Amino acid sequence: MQIVETLRARIARHRQYSRTLSELKSLPMSIKTDLEILGREEQLARKAVYGA
Repeated sequence: MQIVETLRARIARHRQYSRTLSELKSLPMSIKTDLEILGREEQLARKAVYGA
């Protein structure tokens, strides 16, 4: 059953990535500019969830 647990964990991480990316993309442009994250949303979401 380790395969099932691994698959569930991967799905959960992907969902978290999708939610995080959606939140970052929904921020107003002025906030993204102030935080210097404009254009780096995918990279930051990936780092936040997967740690790389």
